[in-house]
Amino acid sequence: MSVGFIGAGQLAHALVKGFASAGVIATQRIIASSPDTDLPTVAGLRKMGAILTTSNKEVVNKSDVLFLAVKPHIIPFVLDEIGPDIEDRHLIVSCAAGVTISSIEKYRPFPKVMRCMTNTPVVVREGATVYVEDEVEEDLIDAVTGLSGSGPDLRESLTYHRGVEGPGHAYGAAKMLLDSELHPGQLKDNVCSPGGATIHALHVMESGGFRSLLINAVEASCIRTRELQFLADQERISPAAIRRPPWTRSCSSLGSARGQ
Repeated sequence: MSVGFIGAGQLAHALVKGFASAGVIATQRIIASSPDTDLPTVAGLRKMGAILTTSNKEVVNKSDVLFLAVKPHIIPFVLDEIGPDIEDRHLIVSCAAGVTISSIEKYRPFPKVMRCMTNTPVVVREGATVYVEDEVEEDLIDAVTGLSGSGPDLRESLTYHRGVEGPGHAYGAAKMLLDSELHPGQLKDNVCSPGGATIHALHVMESGGFRSLLINAVEASCIRTRELQFLADQERISPAAIRRPPWTRSCSSLGSARGQ
């Protein structure tokens, strides 16, 4: 079996490092594509022994399991490019927040498609991953984005607080902190894409008190994931559209709704 990644950013790097640590696949059987060959994550993947290329089609042709590890607004362009090269042997795994299986299949009825939401502690084999459709209904993935996908980064920004529930997730984030030489803030920033679900959740968290804000943060990430889903269902989406969604629910409105 060979594994391919369309995208060679933080998520791909974390997954490959976790796969290598667990011994589930030799890194020489992993290939990833990136238009930017100067990214630190590209260098990290090369160092681990993975194959790097600038061609998405090469990744498809040389892999059996194909991870779509790009930003949500890039997915339509990627599917347009690689769709004709997908074969029955391929398992497509989408890691993009808010991108539904149906929105992927409208480009082509791919034989095997999964949608998953994971988080960066996979790098130390302590990640929490939910996938559809055997584990949960697909609609619940949006909530998991806030609770699990963005959760470790919320905790990394608040390492001085006590009493965080969910010891499994907290342990994963803590182990990643212990195993990394990076500052907690850097680990948090690594997955805070502009306009993404995690940065929206963190914005809410930093706006008020921890206890009530933690609840609102998970909800904000879930709402943003639904917005990304709406955008992903459009024919074409510009980066500007991702940063300025068609509808917004501000942090203040979330707080006021709680008080009503």
